[in-house]
Order: sequence, then C-alpha cells, then structure tokens
Amino acid sequence: MTNTSNPDTALVLFSGGQDSATCLAWALERYPRVETVGFEYGQRHGVEMQARLDVRRSMVERFDQWADRLGEDFVIDLSGYGAIAESALTADRAIEIQENGLPSTFVPGRNLVFLTVASALAYRRGHDVMVGGMCETDFSGYPDCRRATIDAMQSALSLGLDRKLVLETPLMFIDKGATWALAHQLGGTDLVDLIRRETHTCYTGDRSTLHEWGHGCGTCPACELRARGWQEWTEAA
Repeated sequence: MTNTSNPDTALVLFSGGQDSATCLAWALERYPRVETVGFEYGQRHGVEMQARLDVRRSMVERFDQWADRLGEDFVIDLSGYGAIAESALTADRAIEIQENGLPSTFVPGRNLVFLTVASALAYRRGHDVMVGGMCETDFSGYPDCRRATIDAMQSALSLGLDRKLVLETPLMFIDKGATWALAHQLGGTDLVDLIRRETHTCYTGDRSTLHEWGHGCGTCPACELRARGWQEWTEAA
C-alpha cells in the first residue's frame, strides 16, 4: 500500500459487464499499470462476479500487449448498502418504471457510493485516475450516470482527499453501437468476441443462451439496449 500518487496508473471500476470491460480495455491501452475494483453490494445474480474473473483472465490470455499492464483486483463487500438501497437488482421485484419516473432497477446512490469507496482504495494504491463506464447517452433513468454528477463527485473527492483525482468516463457521450465500435477499435474482433462471450449485462442473470450480441434473456431493458447497439454497429460496419 502507498500514498504516493502516480499519473501512469489507473483504477477501473469493473463490474464484468460490456461497458466496464470496454473501459478496462480503454485503460489498458493508455496506462502502463491498471488495477480493478468490484463491489459485492447484494446483487441478486452471482454471475456478475464470475464474469469479472472470466473477463480479466481472457484479457491476459488473449492480449499480450495488455497482460503485463493488468495488476491486482479488489472486491469490496458493500452488501449492507445493497440491503438499504433496495431495488430490482438486489431484491425480488418486478422490473418496471416507478411512480417517480425511475426504473425499479435504480439503486439509489450506487455510483456515489462506489466512487467514494473506490477513491479510498485509489488513494492508498497511488492512483490519480479512476475509470468508470457511466453513460448518459444511453440514459436508462439513472441520475448518478450523468456527467454533471461525475463532475461533482470528482470535485468533492479531490477536495476530501486533498489530492487531484480524475474520473474518466470514456463512454459518457456515446451510445451502445459506438461502444461496440470502440471495443473493435481497441482490440479488433478478438475483443468484441471476448465481450460477447464473457461479459454479463442481463438483469435476470440469464446465461443459458448466447445471442449474437452475448448472453442474456433477450427481453430485459439491459439486453434490449445491448442487442440494439449490436444491430446498429453491425449495420453501420
């Protein structure tokens, strides 16, 4: 553990989904040393945590140029928070739009909590940069995914740590089709195939069927968004 900052390293908030896997590749292309952090926050489906391990392993096995850059992985237990911030991702609830206009999959303050906890790890590990897959272009009703929220957190964390901390969000202003295109730009068909097969996005935790865009139930909002992005990208390619 260290308190010494290092501008050549980055900490990636890594869930094992399409967006965070693309962000991991983006960071590995730019920083000589990259570490990852994930969170056990009471999510209903353990496949997310397994996907994290599968993606990291495949990144090392399939991309020699990144293998030496990928450092340690950390998993932080936030299950108590997940119980408080009950949603369709942490409890047996229907996926629907609520009276307040937000989807029932919204976990109140999730990114705020993740960024705060990750910043403590970044501080101790010497990272000046944290990378997250937040995106407001494919806005799914999550106010903590907006860049204005991230900018506010960047300011607050830098002040609170008394050290400049940069929050990079490479997907913030692109849609899912462009996210597939970015993955192809970073790692070609090998990275696209890795993301298709190894990542997990489906809200229901379904990995029984491998569609052309990846595993999932095919009907939840996350699957529909991912599938639509795949179609847009392949039609434009």
